Amino acid sequence: MRSILVVGAGQAGLHLALGLLQKGYDVTVVGNRTAEGIRDGRVMSGQAMFGTAQACEQALGLDWWTGECPPIDGIELSVPAPDGRSRALHWSARLHAPARSVDQRIKMPAWMAEVERLGGKFLLHDASPADLERYAERHDLVLVAAGKGQIASLFERDAARSPYQAPQRALAVTYVHGLRPREEHSAVCFNLIPGVGEYFVFPALTRTGPCEIMVFEGVPGGPMDCWGDVRGPAEHLARSREILERFLPWEAERCDGIELTDAGGVLTGRFAPTVRHPVAVLPSGRPVLGVADVLVLNDPITGQGSNNAAKCADVYLRAIVERGAQPFDAAWMRQTFERFWSQAQHVTSWTNTLLAPAQPHHLALLGAAGQVPEIASRFVNGFDDPADYGDWFLDAGKAEAYLSRVAA
Repeated sequence: MRSILVVGAGQAGLHLALGLLQKGYDVTVVGNRTAEGIRDGRVMSGQAMFGTAQACEQALGLDWWTGECPPIDGIELSVPAPDGRSRALHWSARLHAPARSVDQRIKMPAWMAEVERLGGKFLLHDASPADLERYAERHDLVLVAAGKGQIASLFERDAARSPYQAPQRALAVTYVHGLRPREEHSAVCFNLIPGVGEYFVFPALTRTGPCEIMVFEGVPGGPMDCWGDVRGPAEHLARSREILERFLPWEAERCDGIELTDAGGVLTGRFAPTVRHPVAVLPSGRPVLGVADVLVLNDPITGQGSNNAAKCADVYLRAIVERGAQPFDAAWMRQTFERFWSQAQHVTSWTNTLLAPAQPHHLALLGAAGQVPEIASRFVNGFDDPADYGDWFLDAGKAEAYLSRVAA
């Protein structure tokens, strides 16, 4: 039985560990937080998983919350008019398969328990680079799925794939009860405020039941980069409402009765979107392989973090099983990452495009989507399959040809 160790007990690390356990591998997971610490702590993300990523969980029987988690049936796009009180663009379309968002404070502790139920080992330890050397000596393969701290820095930045060196947004997340639901169908309500930032809100399941997750993305130095002086959850909620009242009155109208889901239902931060080289070589010469956002860290503007994590776990699981008894050498690690990158590169290109100012062909497409349901549907369902954007949205020439074809 081949022995594999996973550093990191998040979406990618636990998904991959559980898949390996189901395939008969000897698996150890190293995490720096207990299940209780995660369950009772602060929210970790504003995750929303689309159909393809959910299918990766379903294939392993890990979609345990489908019945109680409210579905996200579509996506609505709004852009404010110059007067700031009305909308210059406003349209929506349905997803081919509903998206869902399960608070990781629910999911991760349950999956950690499943690791141990299936015979895996869980080590509570804040792993260091020195620990990796010891792990690599004792195991056939070491996978690093912990995206922060010293260990992640072992993986060198890939400058050719990382156009940004600084954070592109000031981020904030607010989990609330009492937000008035969208009338037509549930959706990610995605608001683009040129020069200011983005706001999106969507249904989710948290520890206290169904809720809504509010995500704020402020352009650095702009009026939505305003979280530094907030002290405590109550002020965080108040600042969330202030932003909506100032820039998105139609969203503020839905917030009359909101309250925080719990004191841990808030989060702020910022980071530079970065792609890293997949293999870190330890002083002994032994290689270790990075996983998911350790290697491909995108801004959450497109909501792809958990989706990338599930897809990476799926790709790596297949590659490990296919490897059989052959060594997990550095060449294999790079090949395995490139299999994942063949999908992830489209997410990165699209996400980085949305972080930059909109180009004329983007505006033309989004404007036409309000009149042509086919365009709106294609844009919305690209959230599940970002590879499609390269065929029409990201390239000005292809966009013009697509608009002409649709008009004809």
